[in-house]
Amino acid sequence: MSGRILIVDDDPVQRRLLEEAVKRFGYKSNTASDGARALELLTGDKASDFDLVILDLVMPQVDGIAVLTQLRAAKNKIPVIVQTAHGGIDTVVKAMRAGAQDFVVKPVGPERLEVSIRNMLKVSALEDEITRIHSQTTGTLTFKNIVTRSETMDRVLRLGEKAASSTIPILIEGESGVGKELIARAIQGSSDRRSKPFITVNCGAIPDHLVESILFGHEKGAFTGAVDRHIGKFQEANGGTLFLDEVGELPLDVQVKLLRALQEGEVDPVGARKPVKVDFRLISATNRRLLDQVKEGKFREDLYYRLNVFPIWVPPLKDRLEDIPNLVRYFIARFAAEESKPQVTGIDRQALQMLQSYEWPGNIRQLENAVYRAVVLCDGAHLSVDDFPQIAQTAAPAKTAPSDEMIATHEVGNKVTLTQEDLQDQEFIQTEVRSAFDSSTAPFGFMRSIDDTGHVRRLDDAEAELIRLAISHYGGRMTEVAKRLGIGRSTLYRKLKEYGLDDKSVA
Repeated sequence: MSGRILIVDDDPVQRRLLEEAVKRFGYKSNTASDGARALELLTGDKASDFDLVILDLVMPQVDGIAVLTQLRAAKNKIPVIVQTAHGGIDTVVKAMRAGAQDFVVKPVGPERLEVSIRNMLKVSALEDEITRIHSQTTGTLTFKNIVTRSETMDRVLRLGEKAASSTIPILIEGESGVGKELIARAIQGSSDRRSKPFITVNCGAIPDHLVESILFGHEKGAFTGAVDRHIGKFQEANGGTLFLDEVGELPLDVQVKLLRALQEGEVDPVGARKPVKVDFRLISATNRRLLDQVKEGKFREDLYYRLNVFPIWVPPLKDRLEDIPNLVRYFIARFAAEESKPQVTGIDRQALQMLQSYEWPGNIRQLENAVYRAVVLCDGAHLSVDDFPQIAQTAAPAKTAPSDEMIATHEVGNKVTLTQEDLQDQEFIQTEVRSAFDSSTAPFGFMRSIDDTGHVRRLDDAEAELIRLAISHYGGRMTEVAKRLGIGRSTLYRKLKEYGLDDKSVA
């Protein structure tokens, strides 16, 4: 369960009780002993650390109403649950008018408090998601709309904010599904071109014979089938931003024209008599290392240096697992509303721990789809491990407490007596280790470093075996094999030929 809650109460006993209750619900908490301290936390640099406030109304000096009034005046939309020992209708109306979302009377029952917290966080997440979608469609998405609490992502956002104030060409690198287009849209929304067009082109999804026409446009009659004049993507982006996703997929002949467009600020539509001037901001993205493609001759070196003026690398989700709780909360709010399942309001702790133990090869896109499926499957109020069957099969198993049927170890003096099960485990491990070193064939996933004569194996023999193992492990998917080996596909096929390997036979 995600969410960080600020508890504001001048009564230390009440603060402690609320803190324990919030912790038991699965949330993280912080406390403030008065309204002044609460305002300091909620209006300072750490304001984004909190998702909800539980606020006492009756406090000395700065009371709850004053805190609410100043928060809303500062445009802080954080949800607030107010609590007081005096539950008169006038007090409720006054608190709601000041900006509170819910109201509880002391002493509040744990069930009532948990429901209130859960509902407030869900509504807040849904409102933020609606705001983000609206900002994205209207071109006003900024870095504040990006959900993250990761230090590595903070660096990405800081770089993006600096780049937004310039027209410098930007190259966003990162694995598929990490949110490269979201970063590009935030750069556009934070720049002076925010009200201008944002044109997206997936270079890998365009047939080679249509790339030039789609990007640069064509005149009527320029080729067979050109029955009308077509405005290219560069001209559509005039005055705004052009986002070239998977730019490494562009054919070499089109790369030449792209280089000219960057250098001269003009494009040559197919069949046109003269070039057309265009004013655009170029942001490129790739899930490959363009420098490797340059070395392999698949990407022009001069174009690479033109695009790679301001590089931004977006880390994969497995390197920022602290973002998963908030992302899950946003996705639950969104899909619960879309699928008309208002009873789904959160995720239990075991399921969240499982999600944070998974490596997410598909990154945020995969997480989004996994939560979508889980919401559809869920029959209760919280997503559980059973709602993520595909993830549960491959995620690292959680450590569980020993069952009553297991024989426990026990201490005698300073000695530890091993159980029957422990001895069997040790015997199994020793057997496996012996087989790995004594047998002529190493277990799958291991490689022998010493040959039968006792000497170190030749590098080419070890490399050939590693390639054969990779092809078998990834079922003959050569793109995946090349990626995991850290080489290009052409290099992989060259090595297959050198070593006399057949990818079909070893797959």
